[in-house]
Amino acid sequence: MRLRGLFCLAGLSLLVACAPVAPLPNSDDGVSATPPRKGSSRYQQEHDGAPLRRLDPATIVDAIPKHEPIRTSGNISPYVVNGKEYVLLNNYRSYKARGIASWYGTKFDGHATSNGETYSLYNMSAAHRTLPIPVYVKVTNLRNGRTAVVRVNDRGPFHSDRIMDLSYAAAVKLGFSDQGTAPVEIEVIDTDNSAVVSAADVTRYYLQVGAFKQLASAAELQRSLSVGLAYPVLIASGNNQHGSDLHRVRVGPFADYSSAQAAKKVLKQHWSGEPHLVVEANDS
Repeated sequence: MRLRGLFCLAGLSLLVACAPVAPLPNSDDGVSATPPRKGSSRYQQEHDGAPLRRLDPATIVDAIPKHEPIRTSGNISPYVVNGKEYVLLNNYRSYKARGIASWYGTKFDGHATSNGETYSLYNMSAAHRTLPIPVYVKVTNLRNGRTAVVRVNDRGPFHSDRIMDLSYAAAVKLGFSDQGTAPVEIEVIDTDNSAVVSAADVTRYYLQVGAFKQLASAAELQRSLSVGLAYPVLIASGNNQHGSDLHRVRVGPFADYSSAQAAKKVLKQHWSGEPHLVVEANDS
């Protein structure tokens, strides 16, 4: 399972809700599970499974990679599950690994993913423990050579022997929905440096270190940080949600998530606080 709540289509959702559930062939080898929560009634089903309506692998279309800002939603780092700490990858664009993939289906269909989106077992999506959300990943089934492109929008699996949880549709396309698990190779698709990123898609990342009502207080922190940092330190002034003036001290801008995370480590050598990631994109 995944960390739902960290924070498909209507017709398909209705079909899944009304249809009998086909259980996984072997629950020990099938869909991985989130840590059980005592007394939780979040999921209507006790066990996961496939929908009654089976998909034709030939009709399943890959997720289409595109540049998307990596925001704070779903990207808490570090985070802890079952007493184990996980740290998100900063240099993720060249990430490539092999391991065992599982899939998740009707039990989680219609529930929130880690970044607040709604999971649909018919979408080409996936969960990963340490990749930032969202990123696009090419998955290759090492048993049969089939490939699929998925969009990571969730956390998991938290079984130590599994590398990724895939949606039911992705498992069908890869040819292992009846087995529950498969050995795979996963490779991140770099959308930050691809030709599809235009000037209109440019995203800027900042590390916000403070917000003050008094400009003089903001200017003092700006001067203090500027002495030891090689990064620009600026003041962004504007109204808060209550209409009052607020002066925000920010380090940056940075071209991408990885650069901002690297700068965060440097910043902590000069400043004892916890910076807040701010993302400015044309869609925000």
